[in-house]
Amino acid sequence: MPTVEVAERAGTEPSEDVVLTLPNAVAVLDGATSLRPTERTGGWYAAELAAALRPHLDSPAEPDLAESLEAAIAEVSATHGLSPGHSPSSTVSVLRWNERLVEALVLADSPVVVFTGSGVDAVTDDRLDALRTPGNGGYREWLRDGGGFDERHHRELRAAVDATGRWRNVEGGFWVAEADPRAAHRAIRRDWPRDAVHSALLASDGVSCGVDQYGSYRDWRELLEHARTDSPGAVLERVRAAERSDPDGRRWPRPKRHDDQALAVVEFTPDG
Repeated sequence: MPTVEVAERAGTEPSEDVVLTLPNAVAVLDGATSLRPTERTGGWYAAELAAALRPHLDSPAEPDLAESLEAAIAEVSATHGLSPGHSPSSTVSVLRWNERLVEALVLADSPVVVFTGSGVDAVTDDRLDALRTPGNGGYREWLRDGGGFDERHHRELRAAVDATGRWRNVEGGFWVAEADPRAAHRAIRRDWPRDAVHSALLASDGVSCGVDQYGSYRDWRELLEHARTDSPGAVLERVRAAERSDPDGRRWPRPKRHDDQALAVVEFTPDG
């Protein structure tokens, strides 16, 4: 039986990241932060979706991962009367295994990283990032110029989110769990023979930024080794320390000073 260690840390209370662990699967969901007051936050949606996804992942029938996510999205949408384009959203990353196979599904920017005897396989979804084109203005330039995480930053960020939101779950845009079940079939998928996999990581972007942006780790292999030798919590602290070293976001312009963090480390033993 694989071992799973999880570390979580809120950026601002409460965290909108959710980690689901089962004997045969792990999922990380990162609810999108709402920039306008709302009862149903991204964290609320991530928790509801994780609860709906649980019985599908835990089923002995092992239904297709995309079909399982599609059914879970449909269930949450129907139960709460959610409509596409006007609902909270969440990333979804899933790792599931049996005696023969290890499978990954990634929808939006919470990667799954699998370590095999032949190397490191990072399953990522960069479609949202591809929509961010460099240019004048915007919250990133405001931060680079020393404006800090103030009300102007909030207004610029909200404008950027509104502009990007027009590309949510449409052709040529990015795909995320929201109120359109069809998005599940736009997830990035991959699988490996079970005996080829020795470790895996699932991370929200509050952790993956330590590899992708901050340079806290040279690569995913170094992050895994730190989690092994110290702890997954120590990984979160190193990434958070990078953010503390850049309190105004000038070096690494970002939506908020500290993001929620979730990391799951899965270790596959040779006999299980």
